[in-house]
Amino acid sequence: MDTDNTKTTLRPASLRWKILRQALLRRSSPQNSDEQSQIGVMNRISRKTTQGFNLIPCQLIEKISNSRDARVCYTLPVAGSPKLFLTQRVDNHADLGDFEICNRCNIDNTGLVCHWPSEDVLAFFSLSHADMFRSKRVIELGSGYGLAGLVIAATTEALEVVISDGNPQVVDYIQRNVDANSGAFGGTTVKSMTLHWNQDDFSYIVDTFDVIVASDCTFFKEFHKDLARIIKFLLKKVGPSEALFFSPKRGDSLDKFLEEIEGNHLHFSIIENYNAEIWKRHQMLMSGDESWPNYDKDHCYPFLVRITL
Repeated sequence: MDTDNTKTTLRPASLRWKILRQALLRRSSPQNSDEQSQIGVMNRISRKTTQGFNLIPCQLIEKISNSRDARVCYTLPVAGSPKLFLTQRVDNHADLGDFEICNRCNIDNTGLVCHWPSEDVLAFFSLSHADMFRSKRVIELGSGYGLAGLVIAATTEALEVVISDGNPQVVDYIQRNVDANSGAFGGTTVKSMTLHWNQDDFSYIVDTFDVIVASDCTFFKEFHKDLARIIKFLLKKVGPSEALFFSPKRGDSLDKFLEEIEGNHLHFSIIENYNAEIWKRHQMLMSGDESWPNYDKDHCYPFLVRITL
């Protein structure tokens, strides 16, 4: 992944430990210009925000006692849609145990760090394109807390929605959120799944899904090859099927991922303006809207990438 003005590319493990160091030192002021520079780099990499594109209103319902978690209610902006209740972390900080699991499983921690803006974009897009999912088998990759997958399950009459992640901690949250919203799914089958993009055996889900969705999953270049490979494995070979990826460019990170897509003999198209409301909010942020102070198109605005066999 790219680090704007840095001269080297950080490997995922190195980046995780740099983030951890920053978290451990967050209550102290930087002692020298080098530490200030490193923290500035991390802020530019993450582009985290408490508001994002503000497409799906959410409200803190309760902070769970003796826990880092809270229950959050998402009000979907479509008449007749159910409210969704998610358990997620609210402190936006990782601890040593999180990073030990990441390094042991060779996975990233981004699903626990915060709720990422591209997830809201995917969820909002899905609300207005229910026909793309109706009666389809759908899987979300790198789901985080699972908002987009839950929105698809609750509003599009999909046949099946699998909400997956490679981090076992994240999958625990996903399952809790599936259970909490089970009454909203109607006849749609919904389940969580631990899925590592580099695992050897996909036989139980190969050639299965009509639609794959993902948001901000091209962040780490080291995962591109496995991610492209699993898309090819998962997409159904008979009948129309496609993957919908919402990803910022982040320097050449998205381009490098698309090279892997082509290397797997897959086809793709890129759409910059795919929804009028999302585009309007992007334009407002580009014009100086202060609700997202460090907004930058290259790192923050997700392009829609449609991938087919």
